Amino acid sequence: MSNDLQWLLLRNNNAFLVKRVPEGPIFSRESGNLRNLHSYKYSGLVNAKTIDVSDTSAGIKVTTRKTKASPQSVSKGFATTTIRPRSGGRRALGVVAKLTAKKGYRADLRTATLARVSALIAAQKEPKPSPAKKFRGKKGKEIAESS
Repeated sequence: MSNDLQWLLLRNNNAFLVKRVPEGPIFSRESGNLRNLHSYKYSGLVNAKTIDVSDTSAGIKVTTRKTKASPQSVSKGFATTTIRPRSGGRRALGVVAKLTAKKGYRADLRTATLARVSALIAAQKEPKPSPAKKFRGKKGKEIAESS
């Protein structure tokens, strides 16, 4: 079945649709949808070549669908690349850029993939401890004299 026909069948009814606001955007929760938008371009169900970025305990996992894989092959039809935690943002973005655009695999999803990976890297960072509060003026002089 062609991708276009699959989209025509799935675009109005599927289990992953999220319609929160009647006049607002329609979102989608399916795996392989990088922007979580309900559109043909970002759909992980319909397209033959999909990219899925997820956060695991071992690092950031980037999963791509093999181009020559048959539709019946499930686990063997996907190639996974794991980006180690704390390996650095530049290395992670370089790996993702190489997977998407430089190899010719869905170059149109490069910015969406880079955005998802950089958001996951930012979420993994430990927050810096907040510095001690400095009191100024009269209260600051009182604290300085007492200590």
